[in-house]
Amino acid sequence: MPRETRTVSVVEIEGLLVADPPEAWAAAGFAVDPDGVCRVGGVRIRLVGRDAGTGIVGWSLRGVAADLADLDGVPSSVSDEPADNPAIHPNGATGIDHVVLLSPDLRRTVAAFEALGVSPRRERDGELGGQPIRQIFFRLGAVVVEVIGSADAADEGPSSLWGITYDVQDIDAIATFLGERTSPVKDAVQPGRRITTLRHRDLGMSVRTALISPRPPR
Repeated sequence: MPRETRTVSVVEIEGLLVADPPEAWAAAGFAVDPDGVCRVGGVRIRLVGRDAGTGIVGWSLRGVAADLADLDGVPSSVSDEPADNPAIHPNGATGIDHVVLLSPDLRRTVAAFEALGVSPRRERDGELGGQPIRQIFFRLGAVVVEVIGSADAADEGPSSLWGITYDVQDIDAIATFLGERTSPVKDAVQPGRRITTLRHRDLGMSVRTALISPRPPR
């Protein structure tokens, strides 16, 4: 008898829901469509304004079960929309390198990802705001999700999406273009890469935002 073949779905981020006004993102050098969508790489960032709250208030995923309502407390929906053509952004963003997710309980969050069929790629210990943390990395399509939490303690409450780092080709040129809207370029944690952080609050954005240089060739 012929062997049965199975199609394995790849879980991807289709979109992020952000409670910011479109004009704030335009001031940061992002191209925003008339409908309030910012197309970066294959991800749609839907800018829905302050009435929805602040920060990243949810996401939509491809390749998951149709009954997904949240992922460890992060409001979630399922989408079968294909990736759109990316926009050309004055700030040079070509794609999303990674999204940061804050977890009050790393074991619980890892289990939530594994229930979707997504396993951790690696983990490392680091520091955030002077406090020791553990970082666990997942890949959803082209985007890395960096989960951050305490290595030792666990609390109740939901996880939350905290920030976005974008790929750029020429970080020095972009820093010059942005001027006082961004911090001086410095070495990133990732070897061989450099990073600058937008002064997002000055621009009216509620999402922590960074731009990072390309990965060095292997």
